[in-house]
Amino acid sequence: MNAVPAVIRLSGVHKTYAQDGVNVHALRGIDLDIGAGEFVAIMGASGSGKSTLMHILGCLDAPERGDYWLNGTAVTRLDGDALAAIRNREIGFVFQSFNLLARTTALDNVEMPLVYAGIDKQERRARARAELERMGLGERLLHHPSQLSGGQQQRVALARALVTRPALLLADEPTGNLDSATSGEILQLLKTLNQRGLTVVLITHEQDIAAHAGRRLRMSDGRLEA
Repeated sequence: MNAVPAVIRLSGVHKTYAQDGVNVHALRGIDLDIGAGEFVAIMGASGSGKSTLMHILGCLDAPERGDYWLNGTAVTRLDGDALAAIRNREIGFVFQSFNLLARTTALDNVEMPLVYAGIDKQERRARARAELERMGLGERLLHHPSQLSGGQQQRVALARALVTRPALLLADEPTGNLDSATSGEILQLLKTLNQRGLTVVLITHEQDIAAHAGRRLRMSDGRLEA
């Protein structure tokens, strides 16, 4: 057990998929505690189960057996609407492909989670602007994704992930589409955010990327290894 409160706690989590008439055991009894303020990297080859685990951690999928507590809430017992609410409130997501809305400015992209959260326009605009400025994009507020470099687009995605002030940041291969110099900048940003108290879980298949985390775990055949 962690001495600090657990943001993530998994107990006996299993997940099986039917693929071409065959049952694929993606997760085989995962137990995991991640404490508040940790920076954890989860590694694994394709098919190891790390993407399935990320989807469950992000409340994008549910285990068939086992329990998941996120910041003290038993999310495996929530219905779809409640899951969507906790996902928007407690979790920030950053993906390899940025997932920005192409016809929308950086400012509007970052505001989007606050629209779903029902925050009034004045507050959400102020919070989105503040996050973009924190990412060094104060001069790019009204630029569209096509007008930004890959590193700038990932900074917009980071600002969007953080604007709801989540307890957890899930970063799924966040440097996969970036050159080495820009990758280093994004990883340093993640470390800085973690040093400020944010819990970060990084999904990667690269050892040098995982080395930036404080704790490294490896997925293999649906099982989690230290």
